Amino acid sequence: MSDERMDLPQGTLDLLILKTLALEPLHGWAISERIQQISHDALRVQQGSLYPALHRLERKGGIKAHWGVSDNNRRAKYYELTRTGVKQLQMDELAWRKLAAAVGLLLDMA
Repeated sequence: MSDERMDLPQGTLDLLILKTLALEPLHGWAISERIQQISHDALRVQQGSLYPALHRLERKGGIKAHWGVSDNNRRAKYYELTRTGVKQLQMDELAWRKLAAAVGLLLDMA
């Protein structure tokens, strides 16, 4: 599926970031890479979309940031989920699963 990249539907990037950070704290580039890896290259998050989304989530209290050192020994800003972010992730994930199930029903119509 690496030849077929999909545009993210509006509103999905925050959910994908929160879900990715539920696994472990990551810096921005690693978040983008993890989303691409887990989606088998179907989803690619551009830097111009990623960082505004990270800043938005940080302002809303869903994630918090701290400076650390990356695997290649460079200074990087790491993001991690907060309690507010965990709650938001649970609500958003449930809403997306309901929406996907409803769309699936319509697509399966004979």
